[in-house]
Amino acid sequence: MLKLKSNIKYFCVAILFLLATVGYAQSADAILGFEEYLGYVKKYHPIARQAQLTLSVGQANLLKARGGFDPKIQVDYAKKEFKDTEYWDRLNAAFKVPTYFGLEFKAGYENYEGTYINPDETVPEDGLYSAGVTMDVLQGFWANERMATLRKAKFFREQSKADQDILVNQVLYDASLAYFNWLKAYEQAQVYREFIESARLRLEGVKKSALAGDKAIIDTVEARITYQNRRLGLEQANLNFTKARLALSNYLWIENVPVEVQETAIPEEEISQSLDVALDLLGKTKDSFAIENHPKYRSLDFKVKGLLVDKRLKGNKLLPKLTLEYNFLTTAVQDFEMLNTQDYKGGLNFSFPLFLRKERGDLKLAKLKLQDAEFNRDFALVSIQNKVEAIYAELDSYQNQVTMIDTIVLDYRTLLNAEERKFGFGESSLFLVNSREGKLIDAQLKQIEMWNKYYTAKADLFKSLAINPINP
Repeated sequence: MLKLKSNIKYFCVAILFLLATVGYAQSADAILGFEEYLGYVKKYHPIARQAQLTLSVGQANLLKARGGFDPKIQVDYAKKEFKDTEYWDRLNAAFKVPTYFGLEFKAGYENYEGTYINPDETVPEDGLYSAGVTMDVLQGFWANERMATLRKAKFFREQSKADQDILVNQVLYDASLAYFNWLKAYEQAQVYREFIESARLRLEGVKKSALAGDKAIIDTVEARITYQNRRLGLEQANLNFTKARLALSNYLWIENVPVEVQETAIPEEEISQSLDVALDLLGKTKDSFAIENHPKYRSLDFKVKGLLVDKRLKGNKLLPKLTLEYNFLTTAVQDFEMLNTQDYKGGLNFSFPLFLRKERGDLKLAKLKLQDAEFNRDFALVSIQNKVEAIYAELDSYQNQVTMIDTIVLDYRTLLNAEERKFGFGESSLFLVNSREGKLIDAQLKQIEMWNKYYTAKADLFKSLAINPINP
């Protein structure tokens, strides 16, 4: 049914795949079913697999953002000796634990020795231990870079999940259209194959009747024209079928190896029953549609939420920056009873730009980005709802149209059969038989076209709902 287009290094892959498909191809006359075909596309197509990278990027960004809250060990050591004189020997070690809000817990140890150390670096012989906290009181308490980065990373991860669904859905949608076109080309070729044999038999019969004197010689010309038209139609239909088969092969891959549908393979003709199952449309009625669950809406909504976090961060930077620090000091870290609250090291840091031009500009840009994203989300909401409703209405119409065209085809076939019987009894003309047959062919081609539009509308619904089937 399928053949691999690659080097010999993929021979094992080809053997395994052929073993899995040969039995099926022999028993089912090399039929490539629609559901089976979509399963291959979702599992192996490069774009479908690439969509999984989008989610991996979201997970990696979240991991990176959480790294901003990782505990940190710092060691600062410096020593200087010159001409047998120890100028200084400085050791300053710290263990810091940042938190979600503007708090950072810190434990440290410092020891300074040497002839030329600064007076404020004089510590006990065994060094000095400290434990305390640094807190951003105004700017940075309710909104800070670490907090904002983590929250935006969480939103981006959820947005990545929605984007993955959209990418996979688009690939499956395009692949479905390729299959429907392949099916359409196959059925059109089948129509001409059905009538080319009857046209040939009719031509031979007319020739015999003309030689026997029962028919006019000119009737053979009309019969030959009809036969040649059927051959021409079949040739064009076969060309379209080949082109559709090759277009279908663009979506078939096995283990990173492109696969080509064999010329002997044929599509599944009765796909109307399995279509909803393959596209996961069972139970997806118009009343059950919820825009809040639509991947595109969710993606845009998570983008809005991320920009809202950014706006709050920029707004928080309009506040003055005030950082307070307090550390207990002790020389005996193992004995908490010796902890004296009178021994401490503390301070504050205050800064505030007078004009806030940079901060106000950043906030205005953040608001504009947020407003732009909200416009896109709101437009997508209305657009998706209207499109889904239009497709449901289109499907209802096509269901009525295919019922009518099926009846028309049946009636045309009845007329043709009756005309052929009359022609056999000599009560009709070749012109009338060809006319009836031509109208039946046109009706069947229109029937195939109508069913193709119905299948395409189903795929449009699948795309509009942005469904990503769980089971390939």
